[in-house]
Amino acid sequence: MKEGIHPDYREVVFLDVQTGSKVISRSTLHTRETIEVDGKSYPLFKCDVTSESHPFYTGAQTRIVETGRVEKFRQRFARTTGAAAAAK
Repeated sequence: MKEGIHPDYREVVFLDVQTGSKVISRSTLHTRETIEVDGKSYPLFKCDVTSESHPFYTGAQTRIVETGRVEKFRQRFARTTGAAAAAK
């Protein structure tokens, strides 16, 4: 590699602000904040959403959406069967 043209590749802590979970990974990300983990200081990047807190990965989103869909279907089905029975 040529000297002086590549960004600094180092270990960075990614903090999920919703759950408080921390992941140490290597990155070229530049941050102003630092955090101390296991006696060592790392640059800190705060993430709003990660796989720990995102509804798609936790399964919370699909349950809410399915419940709404099922209820809507039942309401529509109840209206059509009631109207068909009254017509006969």
